[in-house]
Amino acid sequence: MLDRRFWSDRRVLLTGGGGFLGSFLRERLEEAAPAALFSPRRRELDLLDGAAVRAFLEEHRPDLVIHAAAVVGGIGANREHPGRFFYENALMGIQLIEEARRAAVEKFVCLGTICAYPKFAPVPFREDELWNGYPEETNAPYGIAKKALLVQLQAYRQEYGFAGIFLLPVNLYGPRDNFDLQSSHVIPAMIRKFLEARERGDGQVTLWGDGSPTREFVYVEDAAEGILLAAEKYEGAEPVNIGAGREISIRDLAALIAEMTGFSGRIVWDAALPNGQPRRMLDVSRAAKEFGFRAATTLEEGLRRTVEWFARSNGISMPARA
Repeated sequence: MLDRRFWSDRRVLLTGGGGFLGSFLRERLEEAAPAALFSPRRRELDLLDGAAVRAFLEEHRPDLVIHAAAVVGGIGANREHPGRFFYENALMGIQLIEEARRAAVEKFVCLGTICAYPKFAPVPFREDELWNGYPEETNAPYGIAKKALLVQLQAYRQEYGFAGIFLLPVNLYGPRDNFDLQSSHVIPAMIRKFLEARERGDGQVTLWGDGSPTREFVYVEDAAEGILLAAEKYEGAEPVNIGAGREISIRDLAALIAEMTGFSGRIVWDAALPNGQPRRMLDVSRAAKEFGFRAATTLEEGLRRTVEWFARSNGISMPARA
């Protein structure tokens, strides 16, 4: 539960407020009723333009910045745009942090990514393992660009006393996610493929890889709550994981989503396509200890809400619940 007293006298800048996670952050912030909330779209504030960032901060004078803007996508998008993912994510964050320091912003909340962890980090991923190896190759440019912002925040804390915190959300999912098959992550891609295959009467669906990797997923509303709790309560220099602490294989995830969508055909795995990181699951004890965050939504319930939202949004009927 957020503390409205914390927000009542703060002017907040939220970047990425038109995105998937950002839209839920914006709604929760509106409920918390800060003194002012700024959530500009890219046409209103281009974070790649340092002069525009400087002018915006000078005009609006936020006390707190939550940097949720990012250029993101699944394995396919990361393979196709490694240069763009590195450049834009690094430049947006570096310029915003620097201009926030210059504008005397009181606190900066920066969202990193699970892709920053080493490819073979011990499971569950502990924040202390972040530097013990190179990230999984298909998303390393994105992960390293984001991890550079942690270095910047820690350096600015040391030299300038700048209060910046760095959070590492695990894979997100939920209503309003990106369901474009060219750029989506695994859960929305599976939901769309299974529902559309069922509607067409297809006998099979082909999925990436061999199904063996494991992933952890956190429901988007839970992630938004954790990020805002950290904004209120966490003051440390060390990064903090935001997740649910549950691991599931991609193969088991596919079976679960197929059942929920009513798809009864065959699942074909295309092992010629990359699996990505072999395993992903977070140690979420630091978030619980430092600011009391524990994800409340089970994977099954979150998936059901997401499937139902996509089906309703696209006029697709849902099978009756058992």
